Amino acid sequence: MSAPNPIPAGRPPPDFASSTAGSSVWDRISTWASENKAVVYTIAGVAVVVTGAGVFYYLTDPNTTTTTRETPKKSKKEKRRKKEEEKKAADIEKGTADVKPKTPTVETADELPEVDETTVGQLSEQERKDYAGKLKAAGNTAYGSKDYNKAIELYGKAILCKPDPIFYSNRAACFNALGQWEKVIEDTTAAINLDNEYVKALNRRANAYEHLEKFSEALLDFTASCIIDAFRNESSAQAVERLLKKVAEAKGKAILATKDKRLPSSSFVTNYLQSFRARPPPEGLDDKAELSEETGLGQLQFGLRSMSKKTAEGYEEAAAAFDKALESTDLGEHEAFAYNMRGTFRYLRGENVEALSDLTKSIDLQPSMTQSYIKRASMYLELGEKDSAADDFEKAMAQNNDDPDIYYHRAQLHFILGEFAEAAKDYQKSIDLDRDFIFSHIQLGVTQYKMGSVASSMATFRRTIKNFDKVPDVYNYYGELLLDQQKYSEAIEKFDTAVEMEKQTKPLGMNVLPLINKALALFQWKQDFAEAEKLCQKALIIDPECDIAVATMAQLLLQQGKVTEALTYFERAAELSRTEGEIVNALSYAEATRTQLEVQEKYPQLANRLQGMSGGIPPMR
Repeated sequence: MSAPNPIPAGRPPPDFASSTAGSSVWDRISTWASENKAVVYTIAGVAVVVTGAGVFYYLTDPNTTTTTRETPKKSKKEKRRKKEEEKKAADIEKGTADVKPKTPTVETADELPEVDETTVGQLSEQERKDYAGKLKAAGNTAYGSKDYNKAIELYGKAILCKPDPIFYSNRAACFNALGQWEKVIEDTTAAINLDNEYVKALNRRANAYEHLEKFSEALLDFTASCIIDAFRNESSAQAVERLLKKVAEAKGKAILATKDKRLPSSSFVTNYLQSFRARPPPEGLDDKAELSEETGLGQLQFGLRSMSKKTAEGYEEAAAAFDKALESTDLGEHEAFAYNMRGTFRYLRGENVEALSDLTKSIDLQPSMTQSYIKRASMYLELGEKDSAADDFEKAMAQNNDDPDIYYHRAQLHFILGEFAEAAKDYQKSIDLDRDFIFSHIQLGVTQYKMGSVASSMATFRRTIKNFDKVPDVYNYYGELLLDQQKYSEAIEKFDTAVEMEKQTKPLGMNVLPLINKALALFQWKQDFAEAEKLCQKALIIDPECDIAVATMAQLLLQQGKVTEALTYFERAAELSRTEGEIVNALSYAEATRTQLEVQEKYPQLANRLQGMSGGIPPMR
């Protein structure tokens, strides 16, 4: 990840892979999907991309503006029409969908045929058919009068004469009105066994499953319904989104209850930490000071040395050292710094409550330490408390109006909120105060690009490359902009340059994002799955905890129709997730993929139909 910041995953502003340390892999992939799709049927928060390779699920970011999610407020007329459509969907079947049948003559109670399990066997086939029609028509009348028990009896007799899926579905509608969900499932299942593409029965059974909180079963039925209906039913489509979230949230809570809090990938940690300008250790904690590791000060010094390794092992050592330092009582003037560092690593482990407490303690002990305000602001932003975040930036400025870090990180807040003009001003202010911090230049270039000022953005990057020609991040980031413009050859050249520089400057803790970006470029440009997978695997050897590498592998596998393997990677991504929001996102992808497998297994003809939908459409670039 190139230009780092402490903004959390799950609320990322940029559309580029390496934009921030907290840049959510899910948002990056969703953007990639939306910009490189063959055919996308957007189901509210789930886009099913149908290509020659199979079905591709994406979860769109709730903060991303799309024509399907950010719809204008409906008028009263539209709401009324929507309500009528939903009522129609829930209603009983009156006849065929295309031809309005002749109004049947409704028999009186005395005229209706009397049938039971004994007498029905004595009827001819034609008599059964005629009796069934009369009993169904009478059942429809009773249903319309809300005499559901009578309708149930009549539909039951019609079923004796002719086991028709419509009769079962209509009786299920009666049980639905009475809230007898198990019986709804029983009758809709009978209807589906007779016609496994009966959309109304699938939707009705899914609704019953949802009422019984059998969310996975409901999700499967609604997904099958959407595929059969070519994703035209908005209500079913929204149900898929709703159920994916419910299933993922339920599983996410179970994971969180037993999940060990641990640091994210070394790439993530490195980029978070370097989002703050490098400063020498506090006086008395530098390498010249001879401190015993048995003391609190010695542990602080050891933690700083371990951080400088920029490896997973080093970061774990540092976190443990900062924990141990605060068990001591000899920290003196460095106590505020100790709370700052322990709070930092608690935040990275996803221990938000404890991290907030530590940063607040650091501020109380030493209000002039502006970095504690900045880190607490980023945490507030992760928790959705943007006003508290903005307030902390103001408090930091009151302590030191010339700290360039304040403006850099406040710019990130503006970026997340889509306030690009304000973000650009703060990035520029950060540059004016300190021109040697490369990430201010990089983020300014990205902001200009987001504002549509492509020429200004590219000029900013060319200047940055000239001034920081030995820093790999700028080449990686510039490559992403070139990739976004489909300048594949130039982009790959920049990624290769970044990779070589990473090897030379950080052999033990290299940033793997250039490898992943090159994989994406080769895939989009040449559909070179083999090389793309090889690059992702290499990234995972270097940084096994890199969530972006894991998720990119999952998407590459899905594109090739390797759904089972993709599911394994999505589940791995959930394990690597740091916060509840990230876990739910990862599990939503996993559940969408799992449901695809179940649909293919249960309804093989639907898998074939999806393949057919992509006919003649070029694959994703």
